[in-house]
Amino acid sequence: MSEPRFTHLDEQGQARMVDVSDKAVTTRTATAAGSIWMKPETFALIRSGAAAKGDVLATARIAGIMAAKRTHELVPLCHPLPITKAEVTFEPQEADSRIDVVAVVKVDGKTGVEMEALTAVSVACLTLYDMCKALDRGMRIGDIRVVEKTGGKSGTFRQD
Repeated sequence: MSEPRFTHLDEQGQARMVDVSDKAVTTRTATAAGSIWMKPETFALIRSGAAAKGDVLATARIAGIMAAKRTHELVPLCHPLPITKAEVTFEPQEADSRIDVVAVVKVDGKTGVEMEALTAVSVACLTLYDMCKALDRGMRIGDIRVVEKTGGKSGTFRQD
């Protein structure tokens, strides 16, 4: 059995975009999640929709969707993909003054959309931070990960 290797490096260790031209087009989805922790006052303001900058969650949702569509411009060696679905949702956790962010991205293509889902979550969290930093510079973003992916040769992955 051959040793695992990084697909974005050639035999000489040089960066390359993976050639997917011989791969089959399949429906592929990826779900990513992450969280942003904040002060209870900041959490309450976001939930109320009364922040000075407007509807913070709506803005973060749009930012996340836009980011998924532009991932190939942000992450070197990512393929530009004809995304057919990009959805960003928020799950407020009042007990922890935390907002969990979930992104689902879908494509009919030759490569997966994990990076697009991760980028959507990251940028949505960054937008929440940006819109609320005047109130709470101590917000913390973390636990960003792929929780599920389907399609392609490797099949389904679900985080335990």
